[in-house]
Amino acid sequence: MSIIYLESKDNPKIKHIRALTEQASYRKKQQQTILEGTHLCLAWLEASRPIKSLFTTEAALQHLDIEKIQTLYTGHIFILSEVLYRDLSTLGTSLPCLAVIDLPRHQHAIDFNQDTLILDGVQDPGNVGTLLRSAAAANIKQILCTPAVSSIWSPRVLRAGMGAHFSLFCFEQVDLSRVLPQFNIPVYVTSSHQSKSLYSEDLTQPCVWILGNEGQGASEYALEHAQAIAIPQPGGQESLNVAIAGSICLFEMVRQRQITA
Repeated sequence: MSIIYLESKDNPKIKHIRALTEQASYRKKQQQTILEGTHLCLAWLEASRPIKSLFTTEAALQHLDIEKIQTLYTGHIFILSEVLYRDLSTLGTSLPCLAVIDLPRHQHAIDFNQDTLILDGVQDPGNVGTLLRSAAAANIKQILCTPAVSSIWSPRVLRAGMGAHFSLFCFEQVDLSRVLPQFNIPVYVTSSHQSKSLYSEDLTQPCVWILGNEGQGASEYALEHAQAIAIPQPGGQESLNVAIAGSICLFEMVRQRQITA
């Protein structure tokens, strides 16, 4: 391991980080993304996945979390000034720790008999990351995303997911009309305009969950080709945040399965 000091904001590595942070098209072209924060970097390394390059500050280098990362990482550590790191960071006052990684490439095909979460136009990175986190906690491993969904591997979604990505198989740019007819298990879509209650469904067997856009809800195709359900809201609110609604559905599934286990 070697330590290299970078001082100029015009250094190619600094420009590379900035582009990966800000531009989805650049991430796609380079097939790389950014992990920021010691929690994500440690989770990635502990999953036996390699970091391409690591950036921090001289003051942070002696922190216990950075030292732990150094025991798992064998590449170059690039030291930035406090000012330069803050200019790159999107996390504010957290411990300086930023890593460049290659986007994962898995060889798995979609399993049409497996519990699945489908994100249908969910655009807010925080909602996407939260739903991935809830899916991982509920032991759903397969995630399908339609083209309008916020980029799964963007730094903002990664932060919201808190490492959930690393245990999931995520498929992006999925055409719902092509994959939905192939599922051999029940398919549910959340809709605040449906009277059929979530709690009336038998969720003890594998199933598919479709969660739609924050404003418009699920697509017409999803509503026409899946069983629409609603979460009872006796308080009379018009709708729930999609991440909250999705989490309620997933953990009602978990509850029913624990009862019958």
